[in-house]
Amino acid sequence: MTKTVDLISPIDGSVYLTREVLTQDAAFAAAQRAKDAQSDWAARPIADRIAMVRKAADIIGKQQDRMTTEIAHQMGRPIRYGGEFGGFNERLTYMADVAEDALAPMEIEDSEAFRRLIKRVPWGTVMVIAPWNYPYMTAINTVAPALIAGNTVILKHAGQTLKVGEHLAEAFHNAGVPKDVFQNLVLDHDTTSALLSRKAVDFVNFTGSVGGGQAIERAAAGTFMPVSTELGGKDPGYVRADADVDAAVEGLMDGAMFNAGQCCCGIERIYVHETLYDQFVEKALAWVNAQTLGNPLDPDTTMGPMAHKRFAAEVRAQIDEAVAQGAKAHIDSMPADDGGAYLTPQILTNVTHDMRVMRDESFGPVVGIMPVKDDAEATALMNDSQFGLTASIWSKDVAKAEEIADQIETGTVFLNRCDYLDPALCWTGCKDTGRGQGLSKLAYQALTRPKSYHLKKA
Repeated sequence: MTKTVDLISPIDGSVYLTREVLTQDAAFAAAQRAKDAQSDWAARPIADRIAMVRKAADIIGKQQDRMTTEIAHQMGRPIRYGGEFGGFNERLTYMADVAEDALAPMEIEDSEAFRRLIKRVPWGTVMVIAPWNYPYMTAINTVAPALIAGNTVILKHAGQTLKVGEHLAEAFHNAGVPKDVFQNLVLDHDTTSALLSRKAVDFVNFTGSVGGGQAIERAAAGTFMPVSTELGGKDPGYVRADADVDAAVEGLMDGAMFNAGQCCCGIERIYVHETLYDQFVEKALAWVNAQTLGNPLDPDTTMGPMAHKRFAAEVRAQIDEAVAQGAKAHIDSMPADDGGAYLTPQILTNVTHDMRVMRDESFGPVVGIMPVKDDAEATALMNDSQFGLTASIWSKDVAKAEEIADQIETGTVFLNRCDYLDPALCWTGCKDTGRGQGLSKLAYQALTRPKSYHLKKA
C-alpha cells in the first residue's frame, strides 16, 4: 500500500497537497545514485559548480510571487513580507563568492625537497533535513556550499513545506546540476533513520527540535559520519540602562513576533534595566496591539496563523501555565484568534524562570519581560537556559556590550539588532541548541574533510 503525506494549510485547515512517501528500497536506490554521481560532480571545475548554483538563484528569483503565495499557504507567513528571496540570495551569493578562497589548498612547503599541503575534499553525499519556518533560507544554508564543495545532496524538506523542496530541485536541475547530484526526497522518519544508520549518506545536517536532533544522533551513532544540528533556542534580549528604548522595542518585538514567533533565533525572553522597564513594557504593548492577526493572503495582515494548530496549542499551554503561576498576560484576544492556528500574540510580565514559558522553547508569538538591576543579573539570567543560539544586547556602549557578550553562553551575540543571519559569520550554537558550522568560510570546513599531502621529491 502506498504511503502518503498530507500538507495541511494553516489558513483554513484544508489539505493543500498530498505527496507519496518514498519506499525504503527507493530511498536507498536514490542514495546509491547520489553516491555514484559524486566523483564526477567533484571532478568538475569549481567555477562550473559555482556558476550552476548562481544560476539556480537567478531562477528562484524569477519565481518570487509564487514563493510568497505558496509560503503563505504552506506555513502561514503573510504575503506582505514578500517571501524569502532576499535572504536566500544573500546567503547563496556570499557562499559562492568566498568558495574558491575557502576551499583552496593550504600550502605548507613547495621546495626542491618537498611539496607539503592540505586539501579540502568533499565528504561525499550530504543529507539536508530542512525545517518549515524559513524553508528556502534554512535549506540553502547547507545546500549551496555542499554542492559547491563537490558533494552530492539529498534534501528532505519538512512535511509542512513540501513544495519548497520541489522548487529548489527544479531550479538546480534547470541550472545544470544533474538530477542525481541534487535530489529532493519525501521520506518518513523510519526511512530517514535507516539511511543514516546504514551509512547510505556521509554527512547529515538537521535543523529542528531537540528531540529530532537526538533522534538523528541516535540513528547515526557508530557510523562516524559528521552530524550537524541546529535545534532552536530560547534567545534573550537585554536592554541596558543607556539603551535607545524606542529602537530596542522595535527591534526586540519584531524579533519576538515576526513569522508568528516561529524562528529558532527569535527573541523569547527580555530583560530590561529597572530604570527603563515601565517605559519599555508600555511601548512594547503598543507595538503588539498595533499588529493585525488574520489571513496571510490579505495584504493588511501583519501576523498570520502559526504553521499548525498543534504548535499554537503548545504556546497557549505555556501562557496558561504561566498565568496560573502568577504571570500577567497583557494582550486581549484578537478577533481572528480561533483557538486553533490563529493565535493572539502575547506579552507576559511578572514572569520567573520557574515558568516553562521562560525555560522551554515556545516557538510562537509570546515573550516574557523581566526587570533587572544591573549587567551581572542580566548576564546570569541570559545564561540560565539549556539553549545557546543567539543573544541580543541593546546599549550605546560598544565596549561594555562586548565585555558582556564575552560572558554569554551563546553562538552569536548581537548589539542593537537581533534575529538575523550574517552569511559572513558562522551560524552555530552551544548547549542543547546543538553543534555545527553553518555559513561563513567555516561552513566549507564542515562540509569537507582535510586531506594531507606529504610529497618527497626524488
